Amino acid sequence: MHFSKRIISMQQSPIRKLAPIAQEARKKGKKVYHLNIGQPDIKTPDEFFDAIKNYREEVLSYELSTGMPELIKSFIEYYKKHNIYFDEDEILITNGGSEALIFSLMAICDDGEEILIPEPFYTNYNGFSTMTGVKVIPITTKAEDGFHLPDKSEIIKLISSKTRGILLSNPGNPTGTVYTEKEIYMLRDIAKEYNLYIVADEVYREFIYDGLKHISFCYLDDIKDNVILVDSISKRYSACGARIGCVASKNKKLIKEILKLCQGRLCVATLEQVGACNLINVSERYFEETKNEYVRRRDTVYNALKEMKGVICEKPHGAFYVMAKLPVKNAEDFIIWLLTDFSIDNETVMMAPAEGFYATKGLGIDEVRISYCLNVKDLERAMYILNEALKVYPDKKIL
Repeated sequence: MHFSKRIISMQQSPIRKLAPIAQEARKKGKKVYHLNIGQPDIKTPDEFFDAIKNYREEVLSYELSTGMPELIKSFIEYYKKHNIYFDEDEILITNGGSEALIFSLMAICDDGEEILIPEPFYTNYNGFSTMTGVKVIPITTKAEDGFHLPDKSEIIKLISSKTRGILLSNPGNPTGTVYTEKEIYMLRDIAKEYNLYIVADEVYREFIYDGLKHISFCYLDDIKDNVILVDSISKRYSACGARIGCVASKNKKLIKEILKLCQGRLCVATLEQVGACNLINVSERYFEETKNEYVRRRDTVYNALKEMKGVICEKPHGAFYVMAKLPVKNAEDFIIWLLTDFSIDNETVMMAPAEGFYATKGLGIDEVRISYCLNVKDLERAMYILNEALKVYPDKKIL
């Protein structure tokens, strides 16, 4: 039977593709410390579940394609707390941040047109681009530079007549990089000069450490029509399974066009929207405690990694990931070996191979993304297992 070129060319998720091997390890009785996926173990706020429990409608009906009006107002109130201001007709509720990204790419790019993305990047950016017929042009960043952006002149070289925008997450997934004011304004200047969109994925806004500040592209009034904000409740409220996100822009005409796509998929699930409406009532203490917990976890992982022989990584300042270069020839092979051939007291570790976070062939082969979403005790154990594994792994690089 025939398969489309689109589906054949689409990569498997490097975050999830090794899941069957991990499942087999668990069947054999191994405990696997999952450092491969950004699934927080922080408690989802009671406010979410309370709202659903109190839902008393007799018919679970379609919601509006734009999203539940109460939820849109909830997002508006949330953004006001961050000095970001939207009107009700500038926000559309989506099935997670993923749908917001897909719809944004579909709205601004025709088949074969290009989007610039700093690499390494969230691997699904590749998948979403393939789905929508968009070509990814990578802006390569380096670990030794903390994965910060290259000079403006290097980025401009990548722009062609087919370039329609720049997509980036801030703070970064998988790097944990928080972009500086200088970098934000450099991208602002490029967007103005070349009439490009900036698709700003800001789902990790709450998770910035070490006294750094988040600078939203929504603060830049002189490119307000160029900025498309992509957001989600998944990480902020530890509600990944709710699949509630949004796309927002001061460009009302763009939002009106994206609404066509929202109408095509009818609506976002009603009950999840009901729960999400009530998240505006979550206290600031929840965010403070969560942030402090992630700092402890980040420090646990980073301090352990920097003591491991041959491991290279920079301290991440945001999100809950760290990229590390390992003294192995192939990180994916190493991860598979961890799951199939190695354990300590029948416990092992799973990470995400980083090659799939790059668009440039050959990069990231010896790198991994580690998600520090586990509690500190489990992370300490996982880092111990990783260190011992690196000592005996047969296919190491010669240091």
